[in-house]
Amino acid sequence: MVVPPGIGVPSWDLYELSIPCTVFGKPQPDLADRWYELRLCEVGGGAWGDGGADGAAGLSLRTPYGPEGLIGADTVIVTSVPDACVDEGAPVPPELVEALRLAHEAGARMVSLCTGAFALAAAGLLDGRRATAHWMHTAQLAERHPEVEVDDSVLYVDDGDVLTSAGLTAGLDLCLHLVRRDLGARVANQLARRMVVPAHRVGGQAQFIESSVPATDDEGLGPVLEWARERLSDPLTVDDLARRAAMSPRTFYRRLHAATGTTPLRWLLQQRLGQAQALLESTGLPVEKVAELSGLGTANNLRHHFVKHVGVSPGAYRRAFPRAVNGPPSAAR
Repeated sequence: MVVPPGIGVPSWDLYELSIPCTVFGKPQPDLADRWYELRLCEVGGGAWGDGGADGAAGLSLRTPYGPEGLIGADTVIVTSVPDACVDEGAPVPPELVEALRLAHEAGARMVSLCTGAFALAAAGLLDGRRATAHWMHTAQLAERHPEVEVDDSVLYVDDGDVLTSAGLTAGLDLCLHLVRRDLGARVANQLARRMVVPAHRVGGQAQFIESSVPATDDEGLGPVLEWARERLSDPLTVDDLARRAAMSPRTFYRRLHAATGTTPLRWLLQQRLGQAQALLESTGLPVEKVAELSGLGTANNLRHHFVKHVGVSPGAYRRAFPRAVNGPPSAAR
């Protein structure tokens, strides 16, 4: 992971910096025989600044590795760039750009969280690719790098060997997605449970909804949503959920939309797609059985929704997530 030079450590930079450390830096021997080895690499010279008015004054970070630590890595993560690179159009430090290019040429999977996308773009690694960043910064990214297809609406974009995410919590979604890709759904789900976070939010989910936090603490929705998750193979309807919640369908619709930013039918579809993804990753069940157990009915219906919402067929998705892995993939393999 790159520790960028020349910036302070405001609270959200600290948060994004800590995400890969939490996900990849602590061995989990009971979850996988081989875990990740995380290296913190200072690129650009000098420790982090004092942060100024908005930073964490007096805090600096020093790392055991320099730019050379990126070469030979299987995955390189950039969590942010100096604020001036985003707000004022200052160039990304040349040493960082060169280190990223060399790492990519050596076969590393490249990952950015939030404004780290500006570094990947400066290195030319996003040219001709779809990418994202925090929605507050995507306009600047698109203006300065017109060769990049910037999508400001999604949590993260997985383009195979280059992945980008929006800011803050979306960075955690992307890191868990990487664990899911490398080690399978069971490991990612167990790790998410230990971190007390949702196991899987699909990358195409919206960054921003009109009301991301409910107007009131709507604890009454929790039990009915958990009840529905346990019965995804059943032909559930909005009326069924409303009845279980002891609400009218209209009231249930309104309260679920306020709490999640989505409709009951879309929420059900998201849960069923997530269930189908987990089954495809962790079992050898035929596609017809996966469709049945996830509540999507037929194999044709499963394929339709997979291609539309996940972007690939169920078969292609299954091939991308091998069931039996003992550790993260090696660039040498």
